[in-house]
Amino acid sequence: MTSQLRSPGSLLAILAALGLAGCGQPQSDETSAQVGAPPARVTVLSVKPETVILVDELPGRVAAFRTAEIRPQVGGILEKRLFEQGAEVEAGQAMFQINSDAFKAEVGSAVAALQRVEAGLVRAQGRFDRAKQLVPTNAISREAYDDAAADVAQAKANVAEAQAALQRKNLDLAFATVRAPISGRTGQALVSEGALASVSSTTPLATIQQIDQVYVDVRQPASRIDAIREAGRSGQLDDASKLPVAIVAASGKAYPVTGRALFSDISVDPGTGSVTVRVEVQNPDRILLPGMYVRARMPRGVRHNALLVPQEAVVRDPAGTPQLVVVDDRKRAALRVVGLGEIVDRRYIVTSGLQAGETVVVQGQERAKNDAVVDAVPFSATAAQAAD
Repeated sequence: MTSQLRSPGSLLAILAALGLAGCGQPQSDETSAQVGAPPARVTVLSVKPETVILVDELPGRVAAFRTAEIRPQVGGILEKRLFEQGAEVEAGQAMFQINSDAFKAEVGSAVAALQRVEAGLVRAQGRFDRAKQLVPTNAISREAYDDAAADVAQAKANVAEAQAALQRKNLDLAFATVRAPISGRTGQALVSEGALASVSSTTPLATIQQIDQVYVDVRQPASRIDAIREAGRSGQLDDASKLPVAIVAASGKAYPVTGRALFSDISVDPGTGSVTVRVEVQNPDRILLPGMYVRARMPRGVRHNALLVPQEAVVRDPAGTPQLVVVDDRKRAALRVVGLGEIVDRRYIVTSGLQAGETVVVQGQERAKNDAVVDAVPFSATAAQAAD
């Protein structure tokens, strides 16, 4: 009887023990999983000192290297246009023909006038030669001899005057053919055949622009020039005035040409506070045309031993302070506050808080807990750019 009463209690005790054991087993497995979790995988980059060129991308306008307006030097009716509009022309090439009949007639008249005074010179010279022979025998007065000498001098002056007049008439005849003053590309003809060409007209016959090399006039803030000079004096940056200037389209695409900075203007625009910098660009394929809006990447200094990290490596706290996750030799991650400079090719220049040779996390910072061991994988900039 006693044995039968004890059996249910024993069974309950056994079941209770089994239940407690069953509840405790999952808790033990969870703890074990936490303790044995693998380290977070991150991509890292070892920072090495580099030499970088700092540039300012500034707006600019293209201007022709030389511009010449074709204007007549004599008046008359235009008979012919001797060039193709928009074509390349050479200096001295005939561009327009003005009716030259009147100028030819004037040349003929000047030739006749020259012959007349030359004949007068021959006559005066003969008289002088005879008077010179008679002077020793006193067969002629001294006054007559002086008059003969003066007539020769007068005749020679008349000949010189007639020669100058003929030369001027020949120039007018030559000017009837209007020629290109410079080599370059023509625009449209502004005057058609049959029009009256006038020396006093305000409208040119056409315009020629030399664009095998061009100028790009860039607007640079005057404050930036002061900063560049100060950085150069302090030794932070080396002079970059001799470095080539890249020319970029408004869309951001770089043109296959480079230029060199010639000079900065000596005055500041009071309206914009900027200074004009003129850049000379070789333009053999005529890619850049006068009036085009472009952007010029102006080198303003060379920085040596600069430490650069990709932009995605930088994280910020709620206050906006820049930070980097640095991995030490034991694969432990640590959050570090750093100072940032400018962006060069999608990378920040780190000015403080980082040493050369240290390893920073580029991707996966959210998985790298402070003082936690991480699984570091080398970062590939090429792969990251391809993914972007």
